[in-house]
Amino acid sequence: MSLFKRSVVSEILSHAGVVFSTLLVVWLSVLLVRLLGEAANGAIGADVVFGLATFSSITALPVILAVSLFIAVLTTITRNFRESEMVVWFASGLSLKDWVGPVLRCAVPVAVLIAVLTLVASPWAYRQISEYRQRYEQRSDLSKVTAGQFIETEDGARVFFAEEPTQPGEEMGNVVARVVDPEWLSVITADSARIQNEANGDRFLVLSDGHRYDIKPGKSDFRLIDFDSYGFRLESKSDANSSAAVREQAERQMKARPTMQLFSDKTNDSWSQIMWRIALPLAALNLALLAIPLGAVNPRLGRSGDLLIAGLVGLLYMNLINLSRGWIGKGQLGFGVGVWLVHAVFTALMIYMMWSKLRVKAPKQPKNPAPAA
Repeated sequence: MSLFKRSVVSEILSHAGVVFSTLLVVWLSVLLVRLLGEAANGAIGADVVFGLATFSSITALPVILAVSLFIAVLTTITRNFRESEMVVWFASGLSLKDWVGPVLRCAVPVAVLIAVLTLVASPWAYRQISEYRQRYEQRSDLSKVTAGQFIETEDGARVFFAEEPTQPGEEMGNVVARVVDPEWLSVITADSARIQNEANGDRFLVLSDGHRYDIKPGKSDFRLIDFDSYGFRLESKSDANSSAAVREQAERQMKARPTMQLFSDKTNDSWSQIMWRIALPLAALNLALLAIPLGAVNPRLGRSGDLLIAGLVGLLYMNLINLSRGWIGKGQLGFGVGVWLVHAVFTALMIYMMWSKLRVKAPKQPKNPAPAA
C-alpha cells in the first residue's frame, strides 16, 4: 500500500506540473498578445503591460490549477489501465476505491491553495488591475503619447502622433493632432509640444510654430490658422488622481471587492460572487475524485472517446457553476441552495460511477441445467 501511494502521488504531481506549465504558458501567450495589442492602440501604457500580465495571471490561477489537477488524475489512472498496471494492483488486493486516498493527498493542498487565491489573492489582483487602468485613463493626453505611434484619447475624439524631440528642453518634437468636436474637424501640426501648469492649477498643452486646419464636414467652410504658440486646456484631474479615490473606484467592481465586504453587502451580486469564490476549491476536489471512475477505461477500446466524455463532464460542471452564479445574481436562485446544489449533483454522480465500477455481478445460473452425462 505504501509503494502504491507513493507511486500514485508522484505520478499525479508530475503530470499536474506538466499540465499546469503548459496551460500557464498558453494563457500568458494569449494574454500578452491581447495586452500588447491594447498598448499599441493606446488603451494602456507600454510600461504597465508586465504588471497587468502578472495580476491577470493571479486571477486565472484558480481555474488553471483545478483543470490541471483534473487532467493529471485522469491521465494517471487512464495510463495505468492502458498499460495494464492496474492488473498488478488488483492482483495485490487493491481496488479502485484505494485511489481515493492518494488522490485526496494531492487534491486537498491544491484546493486549499485555490481557496486562498479566490478569497484573498484574486480580489486584490483585480483591484490592482483596475487601479493600473484607471491611473492610465487619468493621465493627461500628452503623457499618453509615445513617439512614433498614433494614440487615441477621449474615445477617438483626439488622435496624436509625435516624433522624438530634436531640441534640448522640448518634451516632444513634431506633433500632428486631429481633434473632432460637434461642429469642426481640426488638424493641427506643430514643431514641438510641452505641458504648461498655471498658478490656479489649470494645465495646458502648448504647441509651438504650427498650423491649424478647420473644416465643417458636409459644408464648404474652411479655416487656416498659423500660430507661434497655441494651447488648449487639459482637464484637471488632480482630485481623481489621489490613491484613495482610485482605490475606492476600483473596489466598486464586484470582482475586486474583499470577501468580508461582500458578506456585509448582502446583495444578489455579492452573493453570486461569494458563491463563485467558494465553488472553485470545491470543484477542484470534486473533479479530482470524479476523474477516478472516468479514468477507469477498458484498454481494448479507443482512448479518444473516454477522454472526450471526461472533458465534457468537466466542462458541464464549470458551466453549471457559472449558470448558478448568474441565477443567484439575478435573484432567481437562493444563495443557500445555489452554493451547494451543483457540487451535490456531481458528488452523487461520482459516488454512483464509483459504485458501478466497483460492483461485481455474479454469473447467472441457467434455469434448466443439463443433466450430467
